[in-house]
Parts: sequence; C-alpha cells; structure tokens
Amino acid sequence: MLARLFRLHGLLVASHPWEVIVGTLALTVCLMSMNSLATSSQMCSWNECPNVEEKVHSSDIIILTVTRCMAIVYIYFQFKNLRQLGSKYILGIAGLFTVFSSFVFSTVVIHFFGKELTGLNEALPFFLLLIDLSKACALAKFALSSNSQEEVRENISQGMAILGPTFTLDALVECLVIGVGTMSDVPQLEIMCCFGCMSVLANYFVFMTFFPACVSLVLELSRESREGRPIWQLSHFARVLAEEEDNKPNPVTQRVKIIMSLGLALVHAHSRLAAEHPGQNRTVEGPIAKRLESAGGTMLPLKLTSMDLEQVITLGLALLLAVKYVFFEQTETESSLSLKSPIISSPPPQKPRVAADCCRRDLPAPKPPNTMNGTLATTSTSTSSAVSDSRPSPEADTAFRETEAPPAASVDNSHCLPSAADSLAPTPRSPQSSSCSEARTLEECMAILSDPQRGASFLSDKEVMNLVTSRKILNYKLEAVLDTPERGVAIRRDMLSPKLPVRSALASLPYKDYDYSKVMGTCCENVIGYMPVPVGVAGPLLLDEKQFHVPMATTEGCLVASTNRGCRALSMSGGCRSRILGDSMTRGPVVRLPSACRAAEVKGWLETSDGFRMIKEAFNHTSRFARLEKLLVSVAGRNLYIRFQSQTGDAMGMNMISKGTEQALQRLQQQYPDVQVLAVSGNYCTDKKSAAINWIMGRGKSAVCEATVPAKVVQEVLKSSTAALVELNINKNLVGSAMAGSIGGFNAHAANIVAAIYIACGQDPAQTIGSSNCITQMEAAGPDGEDLYISCSMPSIELGTVGGGTNLAPQQACLQMLGVQGSSSSEPGENARQLARVVCGTVLAGELSLMAALAAGHLVKSHMTHNRSKAKLPETNSSEKTA
Repeated sequence: MLARLFRLHGLLVASHPWEVIVGTLALTVCLMSMNSLATSSQMCSWNECPNVEEKVHSSDIIILTVTRCMAIVYIYFQFKNLRQLGSKYILGIAGLFTVFSSFVFSTVVIHFFGKELTGLNEALPFFLLLIDLSKACALAKFALSSNSQEEVRENISQGMAILGPTFTLDALVECLVIGVGTMSDVPQLEIMCCFGCMSVLANYFVFMTFFPACVSLVLELSRESREGRPIWQLSHFARVLAEEEDNKPNPVTQRVKIIMSLGLALVHAHSRLAAEHPGQNRTVEGPIAKRLESAGGTMLPLKLTSMDLEQVITLGLALLLAVKYVFFEQTETESSLSLKSPIISSPPPQKPRVAADCCRRDLPAPKPPNTMNGTLATTSTSTSSAVSDSRPSPEADTAFRETEAPPAASVDNSHCLPSAADSLAPTPRSPQSSSCSEARTLEECMAILSDPQRGASFLSDKEVMNLVTSRKILNYKLEAVLDTPERGVAIRRDMLSPKLPVRSALASLPYKDYDYSKVMGTCCENVIGYMPVPVGVAGPLLLDEKQFHVPMATTEGCLVASTNRGCRALSMSGGCRSRILGDSMTRGPVVRLPSACRAAEVKGWLETSDGFRMIKEAFNHTSRFARLEKLLVSVAGRNLYIRFQSQTGDAMGMNMISKGTEQALQRLQQQYPDVQVLAVSGNYCTDKKSAAINWIMGRGKSAVCEATVPAKVVQEVLKSSTAALVELNINKNLVGSAMAGSIGGFNAHAANIVAAIYIACGQDPAQTIGSSNCITQMEAAGPDGEDLYISCSMPSIELGTVGGGTNLAPQQACLQMLGVQGSSSSEPGENARQLARVVCGTVLAGELSLMAALAAGHLVKSHMTHNRSKAKLPETNSSEKTA
C-alpha cells in the first residue's frame, strides 16, 4: 500500500514537472517573504540563536574550519563517484539536486534567523555533510534507463515506489536521532543538531518534489538523439529496476527503525512537554552576544585574523580539489567513458556481489578507480577482507556503445550510509585499455560463454572476435549468441572494416538503437546496420471518396512533388474511383515424369474435378487463409508446370502458398509415385521477373483506377491540354512501348510510384518488377471533348500488410498513415486490397502529372531545378528528352 502511494506520487510529479517545479519555487519564495513570522519563530530551544559573527572562540573557529573542509572533501568524492557512471546527465542532475537543496535549506535558515545571512556560514557545511546523493543518483538511473519520455515517467514512479519508503524512514530516523542533541544543555551542540535536522528535511523535501520533476523535465527537453533514440539513454542501466527491487532493505531492519523512531518520538514528546512546565523552563544566562561583549575590543584582531585564516584554508582546499577534478582527472575519466561495459569475471567458486547504490562512499583505492557502469563487484568472504582474484575483461568497443551489466548473483543491501563496511577495497578492476589485460584462451572463453550465470556479457569484443575467427561462434549467429543483437552487429562491423578498401566505409552507416529482434530470422541476415531513406508524403489522394496521405520513400528528386501535383489535380476533379478485379497469389512448381505421355496423363487428371478436389484438400489444410482457387497446368516434354493460384488474406502470401504447394505435391506423388519434384518454383509463377503470364492472367491483386479531369484543371494545374495528353499517351505509352517489345510497360513511370510506396510500407522492393505492370489510357471526354478521361489497369500488384518488412516499426507507421496496418478485423484480406487500390490510385496521379510535364516540356527543367542544379534552361516543346 505504501509503495503504491509513493508510486502514484512519483507518477504525478514526473507527469507534471512544470507544476511541481513552479509550486516548489513558489513555496520557497513564500518562506523567504515571511518576515512577520521570522522574528517570532525560532528553531532552537534557547531564547535567541546566536549569530556567527559573535563567535570568537578559537575552538569554535577550528571546529567550523574542519567541518567545512570535511564537507568539501565529501562532496568532492560524491561527484567523483558520479563521474565514473559514464553519464554527464547524472552528474548534472546531481549537481542541480545539490544546488537546489542548498537553496531550499538556505531559505529555511534565513527565515528562522530573521534574514540574517550569517547563519549560513555554519549551516551549509553541516548540510553538505548530511546530504546523500545516493538516492538521487539511483532515481536518475531509473530515468536514464528509459527509451522514451513515457518510459521515463513510468520508471521514475517505479523508482519512487522502491526508494520512497526507505528514504522516508531513513529521514525520519535521522531527524529523531540528530534531534536528541537539541535537548542538551550545550548551545553549540544544539545549533549543530538544529542545522542537521533542517538539512535532512530539506534533502527529503527536494527529493520528493523538485528533483523527480526536474529529472523528467530535463530529459524531456533534451531532444538530442542518436539514430532515433534519446542520447541520454544508457543501456547499462537497463536492469536497474530489477537490481533495486532485489536491493530492498531487510524487513527486520525496517521494523527496528520503526520501533526506534517511535521510541525517539516519545523521548522528544516527553522532553518538550516537561520543558513547557513553568518550574522547568530552561533559560540561558543571557544572549550569547551580550556575554561576548565582556570580552572587549581585544578579541577583534584575533577574530578578524582567525576568520581570514579560516576562509583561506576552506577556499584553498576547494580550489585545489576543483583543479584536480577538472584537469588532472580528465584523462582518466575520458578513458573510462570510452569503454562501454568493463565487466569483471571471477572464478567459478566465487559469485560477484553488486552494490545497491551508484555512489558508494568508498575510500580511495591505491590505484585510480575505473568505471564499472555504476556497479561495484566484490567477493563474499568470511573473515578476511581480501578481495577476490578476479580477472578483468574490459570490452574494447567503439565509442558511445553501452552494454548491460551482468546480473548479480548476490546483492549488497547497504544504503550508502557511512560505515566501516564501506571502507572495504573494491575488487581490482582492469585498466581502461584492452591492451593492458591479457586475452583469455579459447577454452576459457567457451567456458564463460556456456556458463548460464555469466555468458557472452563477460567476454570482451576482442575475445568474441577470436571465437568467431576460430569458428567457435558462427558469424551469422552473433546476434543470437551475444547478450544483445546490437553488440553482435557492432562486432561484425569491426571484423568487416579492416577487409574493406576503405576502412572507414561503415562509419556513416548507422546501426545503433535499432530493434534487431524484429529483423533476425525475418528480414535480413549478417546485419551490419540499416539504411535511412527519405520519406515524403503525397496527397491528399481522393480515392473512392476517402482521402489518403501516401508515404513515399525515395531519393529521386521531383517524384513526390510531381505525384503530389497529380493528387491535387485529381482532388479538384472530384477524385478517382477504383476496383479490385482479382486477388490471388501464385506459385508454379516444376515436376518431371518418365515420359511426355505420362506427363500429359497427370495433366489430364489434375484438370478433372476429382483431381482438383484432392489437391485442394491437401493445399487448404496448411493454412486458415490459403484457399486454392485454380490450377493452370502446362507440359514441356516430360516436364509438368503447375501454377497454383490461391487467396492469402492480408499477407503477400509467398511463404503461405509455397507451404500449401509442397503439401499438394506430396499428395500428387501419392497418386502418381513416379512424379519427381524438381523445384517448388519453376518460374511459372512468375515471381520477380517480367512475364507475360502475370500480365495476362494476373498475380496478387488486380486493380483498375479511373478519373475524369475537367479541361480547366488540365489547363490551370497540369499546364497542358487534353488533346496534347491524349496524343502523347498514344505515341509514348502505347506505340513506343510496343516498339520496344515491352511486357506490361505501357505507362510513363508506374515503377517509380510502386517502388517508393513499397519501400516505405515494408514490401519486397524486388516485386516492383511485376507489380508495376500497368497500361495507362487517356481519352477525350465531356460534351466538347476537352475533358480528360484517364485510367490505369494494374493486373499484378504483389503486396501485403502483415509479415516480412511490415513488422518493422517505421514501415508499420507508414501503413498506419493509410489505415491498413496489420490484418483486417472485419474481412480477411481487405487491408491488402485497400493498399492495392491506393497504389493504383497513386500511380494514376503520378502518370497524370508526368505526362503533363512531358507534353508541356517541363520535365528536364524541373529536374535540373529541383534535383541537380540551378542552371536555367530554355523552355522546349519537345518530349524527346524524357525517359
């Protein structure tokens, strides 16, 4: 119940960062403006809190100086640990948390001291000593493990549910324990404890309100990305949720804290109630300021000298550590950040133990510490504090790639509080260079790889490359063997680059932050990256009284603009109309029989109703969508070519129909044992090749689209005339294509539009060959013969809305633009048929615009203007310069 409340609180704060930040600032300003209450409210139990200016005792000055130095050193080590995490965002967010916590605390002190800034001289050192960045760092890791802004909010709420209860109880216990000092009779101790309580409260207040809102807002405003994903996302924090869940405190410890809190609360209540009795009022001998006046003016030189010495010591230490942090540790930090996931591997009998928090207060090791992605590996020991003899194996990888840390076998439940246990030396970590650590043998690497508790994440990239070279890991199985597919792609690139004519050839080919899980086993093998292609939009296309914005992926200038002009002309003409004439995919296997006469006998049997029925039963049994409609059988000598024709639902259907064909051929062999199957595809389909059978019989979806364009639109939008367009269509698309012996190429550029839509919508680009079969016809229409009738007939549009490349997220987005993503819920195959109608309608728009440009002589000029150069060309009425 408590965790749920904190989770809802975290979700509210992360979802409304502006409101929370403004509200927190407004509350802070209100505290600063409460002058009337400032004079009557005192945090201390004495009559007047002394000002720092009036403290002249040398012991007090020494104590304050030591305290300030301790605070500076402590904050230095906190930020040093944060810098080792490999994220500038954690460092910046933690710094912001510290600054604002100091600001809030300072306003509280100013308020209770009646706007006297001298109180901050003592307050801030105690605050810096008590502030704990571990919880803030852990919450930042929750956010930085996200892939999107929505996931940032969810992870912050989950982190608040895990960290909130513990942090609340810790803050309560700290306040009660430190508050015991306010009940003593030592004024200086009461001041310190008063400051300590305010420090804890300020830290808690900021952590619960301002900090999560600020984290959410900072990451939301950081729009910079690497290949489509946020640059602040660190994959080695991806398991922080599970780790923090495992790192929850022991319930027994929590109960002890609760009981102790109740006891301390009773002690405080009893002390305060007793102090309210008139006879028990505790007074001081007078204001400390008055008592100090008796010292006379002899103490003033000592005071000024001491204060100057104190400031010199404090400022000198701060400057020294700042110089060391900025300059002398820069090389070490850059080296550590260049590695992605230095991982420690330990001997089998010993299990690595992972610390819960990212900012452990460790004593500095003799050697410079190195990053472990925010994870401290130690070994479980009984009585000895010696560290394990683990062997380092850093990954030598290209910059900016992060890999997940391996899951821990056991978890340290400490809470980043200073303790003796925190002073244990960490497990020796490897230098930040792969050349400094000797590579393990192939047998050791294979043992680690086969170990389910370690696996490939414990191997460096160099060791994985050695396993690939020795064929212990097959190159094409890298994605499946390694911990993340992206790492497999990166290693394959590293192995390929030295073999290329230009070693840096792959530098501009992106590969990071891509969902390879949808690629493996479906779309591509031996992946080395992905190819970004510009995607434009044409439209709206008014088709069958519906508007479609058509995505087109292309690198050809003017194509989208020209198609868009055609869509505009069609919309101004009332749109276009379309129909689906046929819907069936084909597969044409080739079988061999002992003789041509035997082949003719089998052909006759297949064409009978009994033969077709038996083959159909075997075929339809393989799928709930595939339904055999027709068999076309041809004989060539003793070879028999059988063209199976079947509907395939919303899938393009080649795999579906191939499976059915294979089962049907087995049934045929049962009837005729002497049938020998040569290939499940005998090019009688025909797939991805120009073929008259597809042009005549159709394949996939057969569609027709038509429109009538008024003469006014032809003249004003297309800049041409109906007569010129009709004449050009006859001489170019019909006679010209016939002269070239074209099959299905009686059009201007149908393949342009088909290829652009196919690439955008995840279709097979090679099927543009058959799918672009199209005949464009133009006729004069209307009462005066000045209107233009245009139609496009496309008998073999091969496409689908499920399977293959349609499973990839960008391609799914383009299908969603058209409202045809996935399978149709109302009627199987309707989404694919609608996509075919859109393709045909867009081809019609493209044909209309290009033919008009050719007729007006604008083609070459427009391409030179928008696609190649800015050189001015004279207008020409010739269409000989067209493609």
